[in-house]
This record gives sequence, structure tokens and C-alpha cells, in this order.
Amino acid sequence: MAGARMGTLQSVLGERRQALVVGFSLVVPLGLALCLVPFRSTFADAAAALLFIPVVVASATLGSRATGLLATVSSALWFDLFLTVPYRRLAISHRPDVETTLCLLLAGVVVTELAAKSRHHRSVSSEVSSTVTMLHYAADIASGSSSLPAMVHDVERLLIELLSLRACRFEPELAVRPIARLEPDGQILHAGVRWPSDGLGIPGPMTEILVRWRGVTIGRFLLTPTPGVVVDVQRRKTAVALVEVIAPALLDLSRVA
Repeated sequence: MAGARMGTLQSVLGERRQALVVGFSLVVPLGLALCLVPFRSTFADAAAALLFIPVVVASATLGSRATGLLATVSSALWFDLFLTVPYRRLAISHRPDVETTLCLLLAGVVVTELAAKSRHHRSVSSEVSSTVTMLHYAADIASGSSSLPAMVHDVERLLIELLSLRACRFEPELAVRPIARLEPDGQILHAGVRWPSDGLGIPGPMTEILVRWRGVTIGRFLLTPTPGVVVDVQRRKTAVALVEVIAPALLDLSRVA
């Protein structure tokens, strides 16, 4: 439940942040252009255009590729409308001003793409680090002296956190009727076909991860997903890998029990 609430909270905060950055991308270039209006007769257009670049950088860094491009277009629009002759018209009469506007657009697009690539690399690096940490923790659980119920509880908690689930529980036996299944490659098979997990999330009411050891299925973890929450494929792969790490210990402890 805690994992589901955390996932919902992060989703809400992400949407609010995105909305704020969109507003920033629209309003700040306009405000900057209006501030430069009193100085447009003495201030070089090229210098004025350069002042819009930090706004694009901020929008692309704090938001997404879309907000960076939005800030770029907004900057070029207000630059043309208020700082190039004829003023207050979407027209440019001097060739240098046309070149400056085009350079502003080009610079904005380049900066936005660089920011998007940098954000992607940071995200991948963070995800890999988180995956290694979680698998290491799972190995520690498996090699410890915890009882079977305590070990199962720890794994259930890890899966809830990793997949933003509403609930998770371990069952030592398989059900007669098949349900959706999370496979090692991160794909989900539902009714014999691949479920579009990247768009619809984990299917409900339940999806299973089989616990296998040396080709023998010794149980399954039943996942109750949070509706509307999409979990990326790397996290789905990590969930299956986590179960694989813990499988030998579950088998041994099950025999002892």
C-alpha cells in the first residue's frame, strides 16, 4: 500500500512540476521581451536574443524536450513581436533580424536536445545503481538466517516498492486457471498474448511472477497493480531477477518448513 501511495504521489508531483515548467516556458520569454522593450532602440538584437537562451536551458533542464521546444518557439515569437522592426507584428523587415531569429531557434533546439540526452543518461545511471542495490539487498536476505515468513515478507515489500503495487503476496502453489505473467524479459503475457505494459501498465486484478529453481516451479508472487501506474521495462526485469535471486533460499526454507 505504501508503494502504491508513493507512486501516486510521485505521479501527481510530476504532473504539477510539468505544468509549472510549461507555464514558465510561455510566460518568462514574454516577460523578458517586455522588459527589453524600453531598450530595444539602443540594445543590439543579437545581444537581446542571447538573453533568451538561459530561459530555454532552464525549461529543457527542469522539464522535458517538449517544454524546451515550447520555450524556444515562445522566445522566437516574442523576440520577433516586440524586439524586431516592425514592432508588434509577426514580420521582420531586416535580414540580420531574420538571421538572428533563425539562430535563436536553432540554438534553442540544440540546447533542448543536449539537455534531453543528459537527462536520459542520468536516469539510466540512477536506474542501474538502484537495480544493483536492490539485487544486492535481495541476496543478503537470501543468505541470512531469517525464517520463511520474514524472508517472504521482505521480498513482497521490495516488489511493492519496485513496481508501485497496491499489494503483493507469495503462494507456494500455482492456480488452476492461468493469469497474466511477468516474464524474465520484462514482457507480460496475458491470455497468451503480449500485454502492452509500456502504455497500460501491469494488468489487473493480478499478475504473477513464477518462482523457479533449476526448471522447477516452487511458487509464485501475486502482484496487485496500481491502476494507471506504468512501470518501465527495466523495473519489470529487475523484479523477475529479484525473485530469481531469492528462489534457492525459498526452496531450502520450504523444505525445512
